[in-house]
Amino acid sequence: MTIWICATCGIEHPDTEAPPSSCAICLDARQYVPATGQRWTHQLELSADGHRMHVEPLEPGLHGLSVSPRLAIGQRGLLVCTDEGNLLWEPPGYLDEETLAAVQELGGVDAISASHPHLTGASIQWSHAFNRAPVWVASADRAWIRRPDPVIELWSGVHEVLPGLTMIQCGGHFAGSSVVHWATGAAGKGTMLSGDTIQIGADRASVSAMRSYPNNIPLPARSIRRILEATTAYDYDRIYSAFAVIEQGAKPVVESSLSRYMDWVQGNVPDEPDR
Repeated sequence: MTIWICATCGIEHPDTEAPPSSCAICLDARQYVPATGQRWTHQLELSADGHRMHVEPLEPGLHGLSVSPRLAIGQRGLLVCTDEGNLLWEPPGYLDEETLAAVQELGGVDAISASHPHLTGASIQWSHAFNRAPVWVASADRAWIRRPDPVIELWSGVHEVLPGLTMIQCGGHFAGSSVVHWATGAAGKGTMLSGDTIQIGADRASVSAMRSYPNNIPLPARSIRRILEATTAYDYDRIYSAFAVIEQGAKPVVESSLSRYMDWVQGNVPDEPDR
């Protein structure tokens, strides 16, 4: 049988003889089915098509995992390496023997998680490759689990997945959308891994948060306020989203950007004058 991967979102599904009729993740209003229709793939096909994983150092204790050509949503997975164990954050939907060997040289994987259901990738396959490391899923998002497996552990609120690595449920994009605070990241100033819970702008000097990014559905002010409230107690100088990074001064950028967002959606910003 085959472990099927949705070609649009990159999420693994149970191993069956035939692929599912649809992808519930992509049918949801936060994602989409392309005009060409639902398509499925699998690891052997991806490898035959030339997909490869690139593992690159980003800062001491942190490596990025990127697939090229781009696969599905195209997030960069992050491997946080600490003396107490390694966290694989938002693993892509592809893995191969070369990548597994490279990750093993970095200490392997002791825990796996993601900010929300869109970016879980091939979490179960990664887990099985590394001694069935636990895959942590926010309890609020358990209905979105596409490949049930005993390695899945549910959590809510605040959870220290490994010493110095704290998962924080923020809500917003999904009810269980979360971030990870890495206390010793950024040379001890603190790093936030935000996935799509807090998305970095193209200018790398602002952030935003959305109900749906591809379909341009905003969040209400109350959801943005909850994100701010959930993260305000944590110190961090750097933030990595699923695609980008703000190298320094990240916390004031997050707070000012999300406060501005609330002003816009509540109508507190004056109209731009005619010129």
